[in-house]
Amino acid sequence: MLEHSSIISVSPEIMGGTPVFACTRVPVQTLLDYLKAGESIDDFLDGFPTVTKEQVIALLEQVEKQLVGMVA
Repeated sequence: MLEHSSIISVSPEIMGGTPVFACTRVPVQTLLDYLKAGESIDDFLDGFPTVTKEQVIALLEQVEKQLVGMVA
């Protein structure tokens, strides 16, 4: 699962256990909210400079793999 990956961190001490990008306090949900609102990845990264583009791309690739695996 993504929660135990190098992409996402989940800890009761960080944001009350909310899934965040590893080594940050930025919730993954925030990226999803940006994308749903029609914002770009670059807009998200500008607002949250502690998250790297590599982390965002890796997250999206993992989500893609899991979704494709569910329907394949």
